[in-house]
Amino acid sequence: MSGRRQVEELLQGLHAARIEGSLERVCACFSPDARLRIAGSSDGKPIAIAAAGISQIRPWLGILVKTFRLSGYELRSLTIEGTRAAAHWRVDIHSKITGAMVATELVDLIEVRDGRIGSFVEFFMPC
Repeated sequence: MSGRRQVEELLQGLHAARIEGSLERVCACFSPDARLRIAGSSDGKPIAIAAAGISQIRPWLGILVKTFRLSGYELRSLTIEGTRAAAHWRVDIHSKITGAMVATELVDLIEVRDGRIGSFVEFFMPC
């Protein structure tokens, strides 16, 4: 999967699965040996996640899906060059624990291998 359309469909599928809150669909976007890094800040406190391989990635994604509901999705820009993509998006993140909602800007940097995400880096910051 190296065509622009396939990479775009993979990224759209990932975002749709996250908004839906489907852990199975989110995990299906990642290759078995993928690497994941997420970094940002919430309430002035830094947050960083790093995992290698779906066996490490799945629990982290499970926590995110269980804890947060996403709404108000807006894809602000998407750049695709070969098997790499950068997506800038905005979403309202609702805590299922506290009930708080935070408008958030995110940037995803992905590399695709064999039709799935091989590398995923996400940066986020409240608006």
